[in-house]
Amino acid sequence: MKFGFLAKLMPQPENKFYHSFEEAVEVCVLSAQLFYQIVNSDIALRPEYLIQAKKYKKRGKEALQNTLALLNATFITPIDREDIQQIASNLYRCTKVVVKACVNLHTYNVESYSDVLKKQAEYLMAATDELKNLISMMKTSPRGSDITATDLTIKDIESTGDDLLSTAMEDLFSGRYDALHIMKMRNIYKGIENGLDACSDISDLIVSIEMKRG
Repeated sequence: MKFGFLAKLMPQPENKFYHSFEEAVEVCVLSAQLFYQIVNSDIALRPEYLIQAKKYKKRGKEALQNTLALLNATFITPIDREDIQQIASNLYRCTKVVVKACVNLHTYNVESYSDVLKKQAEYLMAATDELKNLISMMKTSPRGSDITATDLTIKDIESTGDDLLSTAMEDLFSGRYDALHIMKMRNIYKGIENGLDACSDISDLIVSIEMKRG
């Protein structure tokens, strides 16, 4: 049974879950775009971007709270209640870690943006865009092959991000940098990788839901 068919069977209040997911993933996409803008712009603009980052965190938290409130007020749900909670929680986790990375660029007073940060920003935007597509499929009647293909794309991006992080860690601990620089950049690099991991986790969950629904 496909997501779209289920959505048509459910009463209107239950359809709101899909809208909640779309709102949450939109914040993920915007947060990723903001990180990309930051690391590809002049450092002088960082305070202005920081204000926007905090707004996205608040918006992401509100999306999670709205989904949980709707879950508590709804008897019949289009997918398992546990799955709804996990999707909503992981979408907020993705936004939160990316926003934290944006804030840390300012807090740590990072003086320049490395090629690693710029490449991570590209991967993150690509992963959140694919995740947005996957979330949108939940309202239609997706073929299993379409969901699987998108899941594999997200996994490829996340795997490439892992390789980049490994290379970045080797460089950081090469002996060319002081301990403070290592600590700062390690936290930021890991934060973005955690965002990619969150995208992969959500993608896996959606594939699992599709398999359960047949």
